[in-house]
Amino acid sequence: MQEFLIHRFVKNYDNIKSPEVRQSYGTMSSIIGIVVNLLLFTIKFVAGTLSGSIAITGDAVNNLSDAGSSVISLISFKISNKPADLEHPFGHARIEYIAASTVAIIILLIGVELIQSSIGKIRHPSPVDFTWLTAGILVFSIAAKLWLTRFNSSLGKRIGSTVMKATAADSLADVMATTVVLFSAVISPLIGFQLDGYMGIAVALFIMNSGLGILKETLDSILGQGPTEELSEQIENYIHRYPGISGIHDLVAHNYGPNRWFASVHVEVDAAVDILISHDLIDTIERDIMSELSIHLVIHMDPVVKDDPLLNEFCSLTQGIVSAVDDSLTLHDFRLVRGSTFKKLVFDVNVPYDCKKGDQQILDEIEFALKKQHINAVITIDRSYLTSSNYKIKKSRTL
Repeated sequence: MQEFLIHRFVKNYDNIKSPEVRQSYGTMSSIIGIVVNLLLFTIKFVAGTLSGSIAITGDAVNNLSDAGSSVISLISFKISNKPADLEHPFGHARIEYIAASTVAIIILLIGVELIQSSIGKIRHPSPVDFTWLTAGILVFSIAAKLWLTRFNSSLGKRIGSTVMKATAADSLADVMATTVVLFSAVISPLIGFQLDGYMGIAVALFIMNSGLGILKETLDSILGQGPTEELSEQIENYIHRYPGISGIHDLVAHNYGPNRWFASVHVEVDAAVDILISHDLIDTIERDIMSELSIHLVIHMDPVVKDDPLLNEFCSLTQGIVSAVDDSLTLHDFRLVRGSTFKKLVFDVNVPYDCKKGDQQILDEIEFALKKQHINAVITIDRSYLTSSNYKIKKSRTL
């Protein structure tokens, strides 16, 4: 069914990097979500009203909110596809994150309202008229929401959509919530105790937990997350494909919406190679990675001297000292300043966020160890902007 819908309604469906194709996926998903949720709202609202079940009625209202969320998703895909303009030079793709946050807030409000109604039902219980028709409606709802969960989850992974992933998570919460409602409708008459209000609270908690999870994920994206470990490795491996690249460091990447990455990185080249040749290599990498991976990459070229025995000796010594201070520290931008009567080292030390030592303590320990070797140094503490604290750009030295 999913592939049929994709082939029927999404032109050029394989070109998922295209904003137009992403919008077609989003439009199709949103319209299907609106239709299915309006259908479920209608049949469950009727069933809840006839049976007097607050849990079923609350579940119906949740489906109505899901239809509203699909409308928000539909609008967000339309706006996010707008091209960059003077006020928004990085485009409008982050509107998807805002839309997902709006969906999460709606889910939380529905959960709060349902808790209030459920408390009233607990204080003033009334019998629930259970019928096999009611059970059939709930089973149908579970099956429909399971399909929507798989549908939106698959599409969300395919095109990297936060809104679709949020919709899938919401649908899965609905499956669990409706299952709880069905359990209440079946068990209450058998035990002679009205579980309806209590199950209504359970439904509300499921709904609110889903909303909080979605809200956290989208707020993280809005606040600005670093690149994933996979993306960092992809960029590094791509750059290392080119002959003449010695190493990379200081990778920084900013996300401005799905498939909208802007990045910068320091790339090491042999200092003995003509600077015009190295500069042409850097320009080529920037153009190629934009063409193939759609990443706006700016590269800073760092020339590395490879045939200086004295520099290599000092570099090895310093690397040993830095590793002794903390084995998670890495060294780069290593330079040797030569004077007639003195020598001074200049380098950066990259400190991961999970390092337990403070910046000043690290500086003091490295400087103390170097001074015992009668070496002066200018040290800069550098922080990684990568998401994973366990992922490290390869150790290197740059002049």
